[in-house]
Amino acid sequence: MVNSPLLIALDLRRGEEAIRLARALAGRVAGFKVGLGLLYGPGPGLVGAVARLGPVFADAKLHDIPSQVQAAARRLGEYGARWVTAHASGGVDMLQAAAAGLSTGAGGRECGVLAVTVLTSIDEAASSALFGRTPGELTSRLARRAAEAGVEGVVCSPKELGVVAEVAPGLVRVTPGIRPAGMESHDQRRTATPEEALARGADLLVVGRAVTGAPDPVEAVARLHEALGVL
Repeated sequence: MVNSPLLIALDLRRGEEAIRLARALAGRVAGFKVGLGLLYGPGPGLVGAVARLGPVFADAKLHDIPSQVQAAARRLGEYGARWVTAHASGGVDMLQAAAAGLSTGAGGRECGVLAVTVLTSIDEAASSALFGRTPGELTSRLARRAAEAGVEGVVCSPKELGVVAEVAPGLVRVTPGIRPAGMESHDQRRTATPEEALARGADLLVVGRAVTGAPDPVEAVARLHEALGVL
């Protein structure tokens, strides 16, 4: 389903489970997120296995000196990642290094870096205590740096989609913290329903528990598409 905005977070304990779910949803969604739990468990080779089933969002959240980030992004590109995340707070040089490394690793295949702004687990109070700014103010600053670095997009909470659209309208907006109506937020603090996130300008929605925890993930995806008006 090429017009699906859903990236399914394969936040499962075992690689076999992740591949099984990706196989069931292949062709029905925009792609799959492989996060830290799997990257540090089964390992980055899982990116390659999932990439054979659909585009992979390797949520590595790279944050180091530019040379190290470039090397890591290159390896993820070699494994088949379509997108790789890097923290925008690492700065323009680091983001550019990530993009260069990923492009080299991808060998001409379409790919792009997504700059992570403010984690959805950080609320207003925590943001003020840690950074002296609201999430919106911090996202605005980091999105500008991401645009300056020339990366493909940003990862931001649904609450800051408008901020990103204002200061960096050319960036793809990828949004975690998606919770269908009535679902618990768990460790997420700044959340929205899928419908709200799309209405606020999200391009891609990262959805995890609503699908991975469902008795029938295929049916869960179909319900989300119906709610979003995706045919």
